[in-house]
Order: sequence, then C-alpha cells, then structure tokens
Amino acid sequence: MHAIQSPWNDPAPAPFPAQRPAAEAGPGFAVVDVETTGLGRSDRVISAGVYQLDAQGEVTGHWYTLVNPERDPGPVWIHGLTGAMLADAPTFPEIAEELAERLRDRVMVAHNALFDWNMISREYSRAGLRAPVEQRLCTMVLSRDLGLPLPNGKLSSLAEYFGVQQRQAHNALDDARVLAEAFRPSLRLARQVGLPLPLTTCVAVTDLGEESSPAPARGSFASSYRPSRKRPPCPYPNPGRWCDGTPLMQGMRVAITGDTATERELLEDRAIEAGLHIATSVSRLTSLLVTNEPDSWSGKARKAREHGTPVVGEDAFLQLLREVAPHPGVRSGVK
Repeated sequence: MHAIQSPWNDPAPAPFPAQRPAAEAGPGFAVVDVETTGLGRSDRVISAGVYQLDAQGEVTGHWYTLVNPERDPGPVWIHGLTGAMLADAPTFPEIAEELAERLRDRVMVAHNALFDWNMISREYSRAGLRAPVEQRLCTMVLSRDLGLPLPNGKLSSLAEYFGVQQRQAHNALDDARVLAEAFRPSLRLARQVGLPLPLTTCVAVTDLGEESSPAPARGSFASSYRPSRKRPPCPYPNPGRWCDGTPLMQGMRVAITGDTATERELLEDRAIEAGLHIATSVSRLTSLLVTNEPDSWSGKARKAREHGTPVVGEDAFLQLLREVAPHPGVRSGVK
C-alpha cells in the first residue's frame, strides 16, 4: 500500500462519526481533492485525498497519498509540497489502482469538479489506463443551484456557511474532508426541496482527442485553438463593466483572446461556474477582456481598445475568479 496518513494526527476529525458500512440503497460518492503542479494540460497531480460517502452522505472511508510528479512541484507557496517531500513518494501509475478502488462505482464529487476530473483523467491516460468514473458532481454548481448566499465560489466560503472548520487549506485530505462535511448538508437540502443533483457525465480526455504524449515545456502557452461547444446561457443579467480594484460580479460578460497558460476550456468553465458569461466577441457591453497580449492586433484586442473595455492578464483573472461577488438581484435561499 502506498497511501500515507494525513500530516496531522487525526486523519478523520470530528464531526464525522466512526467509519461504518455503506448504505445499500443507491450509489455512493467519492469526495475528491487533488493538488497539482499547476493548472495546464502538462501539469501533474502531486497529492490526492478521497473521502468515501454512502448514498446518504455518511463517511465510509478516507484515503490520502503524495504523488511524485517526476518534475518540479510548482507553486510550493500554495500547496506546501517541496521536491524533497515528493522525491520518495510513489508515482501516479503506482497509486492508480488504489485510487481507482476508491472511485469505482461512485459519483465523484469535487469543488470545481471539471478541474479535478481533467487532472485525474490525464494521469490515468499517461499511465495507459482509464479512470473508473462515470459521473461527477461539482459543489460549486450545486451551491449555485441551491441558491446559497455565498460571497464567492471558494471552498472556504462554502465551509464557513455550513460551519465547517478548515485545518489546512490546499492539503488534499483536509480539503476533501471539508468538502465532504459541506456536501452532506447540501445533499440533504437538495433532497428536501426536490432539486435534482447536477450530475455530469465524465468524458476521458482521450475521448476528446487530447493526446497523452509528453507535454510542452513548463512556462509555454497552450494553444488557444479548440472545437467550439455550446454552453448554457448565463442565468444572471449583465451588471456592467468591471472596475479595477473591485471584484468581478456574477453576470459580467468576459471575453478571452490569445494563448493562455491555463487550458482555455478549463479557464472558461471556471468562469462559467463562478456565474460569469463567456462572450465570443467584444462589444460596448463587454465587462472585461482577458489576454496575455493586450497590445496585439487580434480582433477582440482591437475592439477592446476602441470601446475602452477593461483588460487584465490571465494571472490577474485567475485571482479575480477567487472572489466573484453575487449578482445584486439574486435572492437568498433556494431559488
């Protein structure tokens, strides 16, 4: 077994009860968090935490492991995992089956689930395997569907709303525990009001035509070309332009142009899950343009200059996504 214990002494802290057999009715859930070397296609998983829940949301098991990414660990100041700490950890192929045992026949639950799924799916693809996950559930989407009055889409905000104590943010096991504790009342509330769970079919990256060949060098940009796909309409009206020094607000129209270090699809999905509208062009109604090349002669960049549209870089946009304000017209409580 390659799994290791949590870096604190109590790997299954209160308020969860002692582990017990899973309920027999219906599939259970696997609440997952992974820490990674970054956000792009070439980045790697460096730790994974899983809390297994039964159909009622009660804990039946938990698991945690470090993963040697066989490269630099990325933003150590965020996840706290240095190259030395990961040097003797198992590689992903060495923990793939252990992780699969904890995901199989369960709905994968994560906060910004598309990101965790893509990272896990790519790791399995690199190992010549396929992740045994058929459906995922994003707690950011569930929180939105429930109409929870959260100030932003951060896990810490969801935890605070349900009175869940975070011990070590960006530790995969603690983040999975926190999310599991917050998911349980969310699940109960959804069932009380008859809200269908926002389940999404998981499609492996290989089925999307993505290659599992060696990734580009770190620091290079991912191509912005991708097949277009239909996206759901934004449920919030446009509140207007973004102003420097203020948070983004749900409903703002955001356009993206040029190459990005973060996979474009992931960047757009994170914006949509935060309640923003992704615009395919720039007009006087556009709230913000995201580009790493503000002086380029792309059509969107030129239109932004003509209309005086605010422009920010990719890194600044990712920071803004952490603090998206609710639309002023959104009511508290379940919609």
